[in-house]
Amino acid sequence: MNTPIVYLKGVGPIKATVLQSELQVNTFEDLLEFYPFRYIDRSQFYKIKDLQQNTAEVQLVGKIISFNSIDQNRGSRLVAKFSDGSSLMDLVWFKGAKWIKANLKINEPYVAFGKLNWFNGIASMPHPDLELLSEYKKGVQSKMQPIYASSEKLMAKGLNNRTFIKLVKQVFTDGVPIQETLSDELLNDLHLISKKEALFNIHFPINQELLSKAQNRLKFEEFFFIQLQLLRQKINHKKKFKGFIFDRVGENFTDFYNNYLPFDLTDAQKKVIKEIRKDLATGAQMNRLLQGDVGSGKTIVAVLTILLAIDNGFQTAFIAPTEILAKQHYNAVKELLASLPISVSLLTGSTKTKERTIIFNDLKEGNLSILIGTHAVLEDKVIFKNLGFAIIDEQHRFGVAQRSKMWLKNTIPPHILVMTATPIPRTLAMSVYGDLDISVIDELPPGRKSVKTAHRFDSNRLKVFKFLKEEIAKGHQIYVVYPLIQESEQMDYKDLMDGYESLSRYFQMPEYQISIMHGKMKPEAKDYEMQRFVKGETNIMVATTVIEVGVNIPNASVMVIESAERFGLSQLHQLRGRVGRGNTQSYCVLMSGNKLSDDAKVRLKTMVATSDGFDIAEVDLKLRGPGNLMGTQQSGVLNLKIADIVKDASLLKLSRQKAMEILKNDLDLMQPKNRFIKTAYSAKIKNATLWSNIS
Repeated sequence: MNTPIVYLKGVGPIKATVLQSELQVNTFEDLLEFYPFRYIDRSQFYKIKDLQQNTAEVQLVGKIISFNSIDQNRGSRLVAKFSDGSSLMDLVWFKGAKWIKANLKINEPYVAFGKLNWFNGIASMPHPDLELLSEYKKGVQSKMQPIYASSEKLMAKGLNNRTFIKLVKQVFTDGVPIQETLSDELLNDLHLISKKEALFNIHFPINQELLSKAQNRLKFEEFFFIQLQLLRQKINHKKKFKGFIFDRVGENFTDFYNNYLPFDLTDAQKKVIKEIRKDLATGAQMNRLLQGDVGSGKTIVAVLTILLAIDNGFQTAFIAPTEILAKQHYNAVKELLASLPISVSLLTGSTKTKERTIIFNDLKEGNLSILIGTHAVLEDKVIFKNLGFAIIDEQHRFGVAQRSKMWLKNTIPPHILVMTATPIPRTLAMSVYGDLDISVIDELPPGRKSVKTAHRFDSNRLKVFKFLKEEIAKGHQIYVVYPLIQESEQMDYKDLMDGYESLSRYFQMPEYQISIMHGKMKPEAKDYEMQRFVKGETNIMVATTVIEVGVNIPNASVMVIESAERFGLSQLHQLRGRVGRGNTQSYCVLMSGNKLSDDAKVRLKTMVATSDGFDIAEVDLKLRGPGNLMGTQQSGVLNLKIADIVKDASLLKLSRQKAMEILKNDLDLMQPKNRFIKTAYSAKIKNATLWSNIS
């Protein structure tokens, strides 16, 4: 199965090069794992006289009785008269006429398969799939013909569907040994067919039942080895990486909890803090992902954990992907801990040299307890005296190499808590972050009112403006957000400025004040506009998506999203989360044009129907697929060949359960019954990258 594809009969060096570059098919095994994407029913043979105009693809048995070349403006076409004894029809070729004419035999029985064309009530078949009846009878008698994905480069080298069928048949004809990869125990428990049967029936199923069994077996296996890798990694991580023990609940934590906690914790927050405290007491390094919807209270969980670290004699780092978000975390933490003797500093790309020098010295000497910042915190010159705990916010925005730098900030790696406000569907979390412990805050703080969401077309704009005036009259503030598409910065800027002028005409000074924020502004100008809005000096903030994260203004009660159809679901949900932070009723208005794609309709309908981030994430996963969610396409995660984490969620869950059961009793897969699993596992991880490791 590991034989290079060049040695398969019918391939050769030229085809092998194209197979490798276009499909990453390097070996016989790769070819067998290049699965068909659909099948055509070849069980039925038709008579020419019985053909109907609405019949798409047909299969016939007959003889070619004559050829005729017809000259055209662009070369010639070849027409063959094909008879099955009941009637005649034309087989037509527009390319390769000479070669075809030389290779086809007159008056020999052929099986012809293809799509029908009709002209003046007469049927013809362009570029038919032809095979001598004698060869057809010798071949694999599958009644469902596999159809393989192709490309122009493959077709140009003769690698069409018929060639792929021949090549795959060749592997089976040559009797290449196909090794089992699962244990007898798994096969029997789950009623799975063998690997050899599965591979044969995925390519040449005799019927639908065998095809389903083959698909089920191969999907399970694909999920199973991913889960095995993630779970082994997780277990080994806990064994291998020692962690600082935080066994003390000290003065800072107790004082803050009893006297300065701004609100009662929800049950979900309490549960998460217990999970974190349990991790911090084990002596193994914590690697935990904290998921929480917008406004669910992740920051207070982070602050309480920071206090645990400080009470146990350690420094902490808090890293965010943008300067705006880092500043918000800094202001929030500083305000929460204002009454405690704890030093907090902010380090970003725009921190002045003089301030940097002070921060670096205080960190080294141990005089600084909490450092909050952007990627700047990861720089080599940032040296902690005793870093014990690090928080990474919106961690998917950081590369693995960047995150790994946190590990080198102490002799024993600090405990890591990664946070995301982008809810991750359970199936994706199992697959992408399956090696992490996962905590979820699935409850909003009491008193929070759900944001009312409405979809309005551009034709309703004046009614929307009237509503905004009513909200401003109540003393509330408004966001108006325009899309930001990097490839089209010029257009975005124009949209924003046009919108700003339109609003300025309706909301005229001095009665109304409008702020504006976009990517072309200097940081000082952005800060100035943001501060005016924060202080309530302006009523409306017109902005691009720079305000998606990092703005917390309880007085802002309306979020208007312009061209909402141009946003993804996750982004719409994040933007909506900027309002609803106070006790008053808040609103989100999705403005769109009248022409909407089907996907855009689903997105806008979903936003109006629910404010549950996890429900929204599930819809997003179905619409966009796992490759585009969480940026996993770029990181090579979930390069699945046959399984689908949305459609096959139950199989994914089952595969994880079975992998857990096996590893619980046989972590190193040394038991004789697991020998096939061990061999296959070792081969799979040889060249694999450890996808989601925080290290």
